[in-house]
Amino acid sequence: MTFEPFSIHERIEQARTLPARVYSDPAIYDASRERVFARSWQLVGTTHDVRVPEQSHPTTMLEGCLDEPILLTRDHDDRIHCLSNVCTHRGTVLCEHGGNARTLTCRYHGRRFGLDGTCTFMPEFDQVEGFPAPSDHLPKVEFGTWGPFVFASLDPAEPLDALIAPMRERLAWLDLSGVKHDAGRSRDYLVKCNWALYCDNYLEGFHIPFVHASLAEAIDYGEYATELFGSCNLQLGIAKGAEHCFDIPAGAPDHGRNVAAYYWWLFPNTMINVYPWGVSVNVVQPLGVALTRVRFLSYVLDASKIEHGAGADLDRVEREDESVVEAVQRGTSARLYDRGRYAPTREQGVHHFHRLLSAWMCAPSG
Repeated sequence: MTFEPFSIHERIEQARTLPARVYSDPAIYDASRERVFARSWQLVGTTHDVRVPEQSHPTTMLEGCLDEPILLTRDHDDRIHCLSNVCTHRGTVLCEHGGNARTLTCRYHGRRFGLDGTCTFMPEFDQVEGFPAPSDHLPKVEFGTWGPFVFASLDPAEPLDALIAPMRERLAWLDLSGVKHDAGRSRDYLVKCNWALYCDNYLEGFHIPFVHASLAEAIDYGEYATELFGSCNLQLGIAKGAEHCFDIPAGAPDHGRNVAAYYWWLFPNTMINVYPWGVSVNVVQPLGVALTRVRFLSYVLDASKIEHGAGADLDRVEREDESVVEAVQRGTSARLYDRGRYAPTREQGVHHFHRLLSAWMCAPSG
């Protein structure tokens, strides 16, 4: 399927927003799977999922969109690997449940692999010439980490370090070694909107005074700021007072500021929200041209701070956002709307996202 290309002017003062068709055209949505998501870095788990040697953890990369079966393993030598989770014999999903074992064995015909993906044995293959060949090993998937979080990409357009370097450097003082996943505070939301529209809403604080009364009480809207980097950006939430903010050490970039929240966005669909209580990772999973699952994954550092500050009532904030973005989805589907304009002092993050999306989607192929 083909679609009409679109572009965004480099100067926000002159630019117009994404054409409405971006949020509703099935051809654009289908193309984004290969042009954007297959080339991007996706959160696929944590190092806690394979905490000990000889442990394996199957997962699906960007479920509902890419649906790529992959496998995290930690081998006998304590090295982590990210592999295809599809047997190279006849294409069976290899590992359906996590476990602890020195080898991976396909339940269909018994092909065996080491935890580094190397094919080591196959019944009835004594007469097969040139076996095992490199193609018989499990394909390796590019991966990397930030703290305990594991990111992987099928065909990365840039190194992970280039994507997350601004976040890594800005938060170098933050020790995430003790972070613990809180399943009770993690949940999924189904939102009736295009995935990009959900990102639009996240990437600006312009709507906070109008939509989020409780959040507006916690942060200083006048000090709310957006900082742009290559393929990521940061929204910095400053507390109105000295309470419920980070204790940032001397020498760190934000020392002396009452930072209530770091809202990091990694192109195209990952939000890493860092609060004094811990980290809320939001993964935006496209399920259809106008349907999105948003996964809220909570990782706690200090449970005593959960009920206070900018990160205190994430469920309420999410429900308020859902109401707005679903209304925008209906509006962008109207015949009488096409494109809008940006507020230069408040919508830099949206403009940045739109520029990246148009570049990835509409770059010449080949």
